[in-house]
Amino acid sequence: MKKAETLFVCQSCGHQSGKWLGKCPECGEWNSLVEEKTQPSRRSKNGFQLREVSAVAFTDIEPQDDRRLPSGVTEFDRVLGGGIVPGTLALIGGDPGIGKSTLLLQVADKLSDAGMVVLYVSGEESERQIKLRGERLAVAAKNVFLLPETNLENIFHEIERLKPTAIIVDSIQTVFSSLIESAPGSVSQVREVAHQFLLLAKNRGIPVFLIGHITKDGSIAGPKVLEHIVDTVLYFEGERHHNHRIVRAVKNRYGAANEVGVFEMTGRGLMPVANPSQMFLQERPQNVAGSIVTACMEGTRPLLVEIQALVSGNKYGTGRRMTQGLDQNRVALLIAMLEKRAGLQLTGDDVFVNIAGGLEVDEPAADLGVVTAIASSFKNVNVDPHTAVFGEVGLTGEVRGAMQASVRAREAQALGFKKIVMPASNVAGLERLLGVRVIGVKSVDEALEELF
Repeated sequence: MKKAETLFVCQSCGHQSGKWLGKCPECGEWNSLVEEKTQPSRRSKNGFQLREVSAVAFTDIEPQDDRRLPSGVTEFDRVLGGGIVPGTLALIGGDPGIGKSTLLLQVADKLSDAGMVVLYVSGEESERQIKLRGERLAVAAKNVFLLPETNLENIFHEIERLKPTAIIVDSIQTVFSSLIESAPGSVSQVREVAHQFLLLAKNRGIPVFLIGHITKDGSIAGPKVLEHIVDTVLYFEGERHHNHRIVRAVKNRYGAANEVGVFEMTGRGLMPVANPSQMFLQERPQNVAGSIVTACMEGTRPLLVEIQALVSGNKYGTGRRMTQGLDQNRVALLIAMLEKRAGLQLTGDDVFVNIAGGLEVDEPAADLGVVTAIASSFKNVNVDPHTAVFGEVGLTGEVRGAMQASVRAREAQALGFKKIVMPASNVAGLERLLGVRVIGVKSVDEALEELF
């Protein structure tokens, strides 16, 4: 029988090396290689594991959309693509204390009210701690069973006895298999545990939700293969100083990627927000230079957010560029474009750009809003508060079309905006938008001339 081999595995990316290295050659992390022993597997003579399988015709497979199960939390269903698909394996990551366990406990309560048996596996908290959180959230959780266990074999033994219809694991980095000698949370352990839960979910049609730790750079801890194994990857976003939380789907095999769900953190837990645009704009100042509303898309949902800019003089001659909620490099490109194409001398000025409310926007259609806010602050001229803008801006000063322009325009109409400045290529079909004046522009010069 082949002996177990010793390898050094990077805990960040999963790269394997036969000897220890101070720096991982794959991801560049320092001191991330840890010694692990690989267990040999029983294989056939030709090197492949033997298992009885049979192919299924594509036409014989039943559609899955009609089998989605509502979780009872509307925004959570939206992020998942319309509900919980039986047999799905979802991974949820986020900063400590942001609300991952709170949300899944609320989902477990809603599922138990629907008659489902939910097993909540906790490797970090005791039953009493989870009970205290449940009492604070005022959940009944009649069919929710708590299991404070980290051994994978013991967890599967309890699953065989209880036969739950949904499983929550908090968190996957604390669960380990006794068949592997590596420490809990290592690459080998995380990969093996995730694979075993994947087989459980697919073979029995049980939805499994895994909570994952994140690293200091915001990505889910463990090997990248962990995100490839699961069906859905959700990220919790939000500032601790704001009362709203955003759940974003970065991968979803059963729905749209980059879909978002918006929640409000209250004393009774996370409450879904039906109209996020109104929440982000409710404290917007009126008739102030440097403020503009732009329409952006998050998945299939349109959101109206306020972009604020502050341009101030600098006695040192070299201006600072700071952003919050936007890509700093993208804003620097737009500032250079304004200097070259629009004649705004911003070289010696400090420029600060912020998305009010703590939201992060990374789509190109917010470019026109950034340009307008900076120009408004530089000229010290306010824009009509009932005006919204959107559109991608090129380095030559042209305004390019944005996708789903009609959805953005109707969201602005629903919130009472009277004027929308958008790319000229998107105006077709929107001229007759009731109660809204739609203006198409082809360049930044046209947009600034119309707005000021």
